[in-house]
Amino acid sequence: MKMNKIVSEAINEIKILSENIPDGRHIITGDIRKLSARLYKKIEDKSIENVLCLCGELFEEHSWALGVIAFDWAYRVREQYSEATYDIFYSWLKKYVRGWGDCDDFCTHAFGELLRRYKSFFQKVTEWTKDEDFWVRRASAVILIPAILHNDYEGIDPFRISDSLMKDEHDLVQKGYGWMLKSLSQVDREPVKDYLILNHAQMSRTAYRYALEKFDKETRKELMNL
Repeated sequence: MKMNKIVSEAINEIKILSENIPDGRHIITGDIRKLSARLYKKIEDKSIENVLCLCGELFEEHSWALGVIAFDWAYRVREQYSEATYDIFYSWLKKYVRGWGDCDDFCTHAFGELLRRYKSFFQKVTEWTKDEDFWVRRASAVILIPAILHNDYEGIDPFRISDSLMKDEHDLVQKGYGWMLKSLSQVDREPVKDYLILNHAQMSRTAYRYALEKFDKETRKELMNL
């Protein structure tokens, strides 16, 4: 299949960026996002079907930088999301995400926004906690963060996710659900405090420390002394 012109241009622009950075340095995400915004304006057909197809082409290049562009474009068409978008996004999570950086970019923007709009998908997300891939397990917590920070998570139970991930041995999963609890503490402080008191002996210290970061100094001291 012939490569789309805008995808070819993205590949070329990333190559130029790479060739013009000093030795020992790497492309910074901010520069990629600026490029992404500029290229997105050139897309004539901004229907979700076309844009997500372009994203798929970018992902197939298996390039971190092009993946950043793909995740950005997927977020830009958020007003066109539908329930059918879930299957596409989930396939990307399983096929193209391979680490915590991709996971967090995708889940705190495009995929997280989809869950915020279609909260019934939370039931599917709970199943991710048992996935063999650590980034999918991390995603089960991180994807809740946009809805939580918008204080728009009715029908979503963050504690159900943290309960399921409580014994996970992967540190990036621990940090993921700790981050989710930290976000929750910013909008609903007391339930998180109660949860940490109840579960302090079971939680990994990694998750525990992440979760209490946004509490006031006195409360952090109280919780750390448990």
